[in-house]
Parts: sequence; C-alpha cells; structure tokens
Amino acid sequence: MQTHKRRTAATLCAAAALAAVVPASASAGASSPPPEPDPVLVDCFFDPQVRPEDFILACGDGNNRLVDLRWSAWGPAFAEARGVDLVNDCQPYCAAGKFHAYPVTVRLDRPQPWERDPQQDRYTRMRLVYTDDRPAQAQKEETFKLWD
Repeated sequence: MQTHKRRTAATLCAAAALAAVVPASASAGASSPPPEPDPVLVDCFFDPQVRPEDFILACGDGNNRLVDLRWSAWGPAFAEARGVDLVNDCQPYCAAGKFHAYPVTVRLDRPQPWERDPQQDRYTRMRLVYTDDRPAQAQKEETFKLWD
C-alpha cells in the first residue's frame, strides 16, 4: 500500500510540474512580435499588391502592362517573376495601335516604407530584362522607379 501512495504522489508531482511548464512556454510564444509583412507593389490605383498576375506600367493610358506574371520569389529584399510585357505600338496612333508581347523577367527591390502606410514597406524599383525580342524604344534591360 505504501508503494502505491508513493507512485501516486510522484505522478501528481510530475503532472503539476508539467502543467506549470506548459503555460509558461505558451505565453512566451505569444509575446514574440509578429513577423514583418513582406513589401508590396503599389499599383496605379494606389492599392497594395502581392504577387499580382498583371501590372499596368502606363497608368495614364494602359498602353504598357505586364501580364501572366509567375513569381518565383517574394520576400523582404526583392521579388522576381517571369511574364510578358504587352506594349502598344501606337501606330498610326495609340487607339488604333496593336499590342505586341515581349517575354521578360521582372525584379522588384529597394523596399522603403510606403507613404500611405508607413508600417508597410513597398518596392521602389522595378527592373525588366527582355529575354527575347524587345520594343524598338527599349534597351535589353530597363529600370523604373516605382510610384508611392
């Protein structure tokens, strides 16, 4: 009988010790700061975008846009995608022009706090690299400052 009491006491002590440890470790995790959100890409309507499938480069008239974007990376320092740059040739004028497709790789970088929401970073630079043909007026690599 004495052995049974000792086992019961040891079991109760172990359970109490475990109960004391579990809440302490659970509350320690809750006090950790939440992870910083990844930067966003701000579109023409000043809406934050994450991994958009398309993105208008020519906000005024829509004559240049990125489409079919497939993102291979989106993180705190940079984002990368492959897609197509659709460019209107505006011949003889933009309303009558034809859109031409140019395969590109896209890299976003230089995150900075977004003026509209300083707690949120936004990418401030975009680099396009044409992987095949390119528009007549474009270099093989084009770099753009992105709007706030």
